[in-house]
Amino acid sequence: MPATALNILKTVYGYDAFRGLQERIVEHVIAGNNAFVLMPTGGGKSLCYQIPAMARPGMGLIVSPLLALMADQVAALRQAGVRAGALNSDLPPEERRALWDDISAGNLDLLYVAPETLLSNGVLERLGRAKLSLIAIDEAHCLSQWGHDFRPSYRQLDVLVRQFPDIPRMALTATADAPTRAEILAHLQIAESDAFIAGFDRPNIRYAIAEKDTPRAQLKDFLKRHQGEAGIVYCLSKRKTEETAAWLRGEGYDALPYHAGLDKAERAANQQRFQHGEAVVMVATIAFGMGIDKPDVRFVAHIDLPASVEAYYQETGRAGRDGLPAEALMLYGAEDIALRSRFIEESNTPDERKRTERSKLDALLGLAETAGCRRQVLLAYFGDEIAPCGNCDTCAEPPTLFDGTISAQKALSCIYRTGERFGQAYIVDVLLGAENERIARFGHDQISTFGIGTEHDKTLWRAILRQLIALRLVDVDHAGHGGLSISDAGRDFLREKPTLMLRVPAPRRSRRGKAAKSSTQSVLPEADQALFQALREKRLELARAQGVPPYVIFHDKTLIELAAARPASRTEMAGVPGIGEAKLERYGEAFLEVIAGFEG
Repeated sequence: MPATALNILKTVYGYDAFRGLQERIVEHVIAGNNAFVLMPTGGGKSLCYQIPAMARPGMGLIVSPLLALMADQVAALRQAGVRAGALNSDLPPEERRALWDDISAGNLDLLYVAPETLLSNGVLERLGRAKLSLIAIDEAHCLSQWGHDFRPSYRQLDVLVRQFPDIPRMALTATADAPTRAEILAHLQIAESDAFIAGFDRPNIRYAIAEKDTPRAQLKDFLKRHQGEAGIVYCLSKRKTEETAAWLRGEGYDALPYHAGLDKAERAANQQRFQHGEAVVMVATIAFGMGIDKPDVRFVAHIDLPASVEAYYQETGRAGRDGLPAEALMLYGAEDIALRSRFIEESNTPDERKRTERSKLDALLGLAETAGCRRQVLLAYFGDEIAPCGNCDTCAEPPTLFDGTISAQKALSCIYRTGERFGQAYIVDVLLGAENERIARFGHDQISTFGIGTEHDKTLWRAILRQLIALRLVDVDHAGHGGLSISDAGRDFLREKPTLMLRVPAPRRSRRGKAAKSSTQSVLPEADQALFQALREKRLELARAQGVPPYVIFHDKTLIELAAARPASRTEMAGVPGIGEAKLERYGEAFLEVIAGFEG
């Protein structure tokens, strides 16, 4: 291993050793080889290109999808003493000229650029005159036509292969199934032998999925465990985003909305508040999140069904990037399944794409309805195998299963005898023998399935129907008003009558679960908590003075280490992981003063 790489790791980043595959990847790229890197969020992907870019002669060119992400990464690198810059369309003319002067003079270690800017007039030609150490394409899954974050401009990045054939190329992502990986390798001409797959597991995230009951009450219960912490709440629509953010503000949370319909300046201001704040809750559509670099997001909640397993993995992966405990909650119901299915059927896409999207939705529903370990099902989708994790809701409280064969037959029969045009609530009322004007008007109080389901309550029948929809035994009229009908698979089931095991929904008090260890305080001894908070306050003060996010100064994990070690000198502080030479010089005295105040 070149000494320069280990030296950079220690002096710039403050770490004594690489993690996982980092060392092999760094060594491979420094030697001039291409690399495809699949590593979970928080696994240290950025070091895999930043260190080789500094170790090799020239400037590293980093293609990144979002301006806000680039700004954060450049700010963090500059805090660590690295010469970094970002080229984007928002730069004022004088700053752009100064940046190009630095590029021409060889004064930069790393240059971040969005693909659209890279491909604009003259940029590639001017970069061709600079000495490049490597080219790294971050969030590389964006080039896959089948991916959930497809960016057309990423498809054009194969021009880099032709223009810079002798410069090492890197493609990095945290989420890519096997077909997406193959597409990235082929498009960027990276050999299979240059692929480094570190796996997908994020053991610090606790996964929980529950049926929607009273979503706001369920979200409120969840957020009680995260007072004073930052997190993201994902909604499907712009309207719901606005309404949920307003409701949370009324409940005392510093909640902000984020969606594509907001004014650009308001979106940017809200994102900056989230990045720079310590306890901001961002309520957002999927327009928010790709490449979010904030390491101290302690929770992600979906109050609507996400688009796919890949989207769920990527969105929940924004929690706990610092490796500290985090939580992910997803709420969903039959209406969500119907809406997602409608999106697929009404999309103006080829039939092949629709088939792919249907299979992706089926995989997500399999994750939602599993009675086994959530993490096992999630990782199996990406080809990973693990033992039951012990850190998800189904491991903590295994669901009860029952033989639902007869119940399913009753439900399907009721759907058939009511004409295959009524929604879930109506079918449940008929099965329970409800006496209401609508049932009487249609004469469904006279059919054979009226009142045959009194062995179950409304909650269980609703769960049964939701599972039948998830199992594709029941179809939903997407274009109409959610009417249920029996699918071909459902008709086969009625003929063949195979045994069908279904889940019993957990009682609401159980779904709230035990208070998970999800905050930074959960990993701190009580004796260190006051000092940790004081260090956070000092960090926030220093960050505000510079107009940067607090975490670019030090991560929470570093503050926890400081609170535990309580160094009394710069020499002792230099031994704390995460404190490189530039940060020690810049911030050592300020934090040592805070620590000294707790030693008296």
